[in-house]
Amino acid sequence: MKGLPIRLIAALFAAGIAASPAMAGFEPIEASIPFVNQGAIRDWQAIDRDTLYVQDIQHHWYRAELMGGCLDLPYVNAIGFDARGTNRFDRFGSIVVGRQNCALKSFVASGPPLPPEKRKKVG
Repeated sequence: MKGLPIRLIAALFAAGIAASPAMAGFEPIEASIPFVNQGAIRDWQAIDRDTLYVQDIQHHWYRAELMGGCLDLPYVNAIGFDARGTNRFDRFGSIVVGRQNCALKSFVASGPPLPPEKRKKVG
């Protein structure tokens, strides 16, 4: 009988390990940057026409996935952040690149972007 709790704990531990690959498919929680109209965005880095990393003034990074892509995003030096009449930048906002307004699909907390030499090459 003494071995039963240990076996039970071991079984639960094994079940947790077996369930961890299922966690790979979970949806991250949408994030937001408050006070965007007062300079809350510190930096940004475009990865490609579909992905943008944004850093707030507290040095937290966020990953923005764009809905249809923004053709000139990888090549511009400046962008605008449109919070859609609020003072909070989130997935309902968009970015302005030249004359193009690019809607966001998601905006989630993230680590900093990888350096270009460590990114996967597509194609």
